[in-house]
Amino acid sequence: MNVALLSPCFWPEVRRGTERFARLLADGLIRRGLTVTLITSHPGASTRTVEDGLEIVRLRRPPGGGRLARRMWEHHLLHVPGTYLALRRGDPDVAHALFPTDALAAARWSARTGRPAVHSFMGIPHRQGLANRRGRAEIVRRAIAGSAATVALSDAAGQGFERWLGAEARVIYPGVDLEAFTPDEAARAPVPTIFCAAAVGEPRKRVPLLLAAFERLRARRPDTELALSRPRGPGGDKGVRPLCPPGVRYVDVDDSAALVAAYRAAWVTALPSIGEAFGLVLVESLACGTPVVASDEGGMREVVGRRPDIGRLFAGEDPDALAAVLDEALDLRAAAAACRARAEDFPAQHTADAYLDLYRELGAAG
Repeated sequence: MNVALLSPCFWPEVRRGTERFARLLADGLIRRGLTVTLITSHPGASTRTVEDGLEIVRLRRPPGGGRLARRMWEHHLLHVPGTYLALRRGDPDVAHALFPTDALAAARWSARTGRPAVHSFMGIPHRQGLANRRGRAEIVRRAIAGSAATVALSDAAGQGFERWLGAEARVIYPGVDLEAFTPDEAARAPVPTIFCAAAVGEPRKRVPLLLAAFERLRARRPDTELALSRPRGPGGDKGVRPLCPPGVRYVDVDDSAALVAAYRAAWVTALPSIGEAFGLVLVESLACGTPVVASDEGGMREVVGRRPDIGRLFAGEDPDALAAVLDEALDLRAAAAACRARAEDFPAQHTADAYLDLYRELGAAG
């Protein structure tokens, strides 16, 4: 079976959650004997390479995308025609899109070829999110209508499809590479350390809230440190740098080894985001034996649950509330076994198996 994975962005360092999801799914499918091609875009000339066993087609990104984005149109609209042409040239058995605009290209290809298109939605549909970009709601509806199956990453995301779009989505949880993300207590930092893998300049990740909570926490535990993922490119920490209190530092986590090292060194991994469909970094941290703190909403609630042995959840936007649960979670250093056991509920091989079953159910050849 030949599978085309469609993602508008994919950098070699595979930093973002969507990029890690794409890479992990591709690797799992390849291990099951499938041929996988990732179709993406970048600013330079079109290229075709093989990176760690995965064929990657990087299409030249048409100019003008920034202007459309500034006018609040949905991201990556100009990527659609090139993706469709790449699908026609590649002739896969199934096209699997990881972004709604790519799902438009997959839907058109499916209508032309009669082969299935699958759309995995990386977020949680809700009224505000569907309305804050021009054309987004219509694009998502067309992606759903043109796909043989729409996949949500959690029950919370699936409920969002039902509530706001009147559509049904199949739930397939993302998985973690349990062989790469493993505990190592000898690597734990000697002082209390909190790690946040979120993009610091992304408002939805609420890193300023974490910084405010950390400042309060450090008044009680002055030796505590906070490690943030170093921003990519100039201006990536816009809105964050002026807020950084003492004890905050950046770490480079551009590859899996560096990310694993950051999780292992931390005493707690924090994800104060809103709108997370799943929260892959939480499961990665748990796999490394490190407790977590997250917002009590979305898919993060499903990962952490009411499991005080592996971490804490907090609600709202009160930095004092976040500081309090961080303080509690820092005392869970003996929870490595419980954290690892929870992560083992989300193995990457189960995710790949679920998607392979879905492709076959939809009639994909091979």
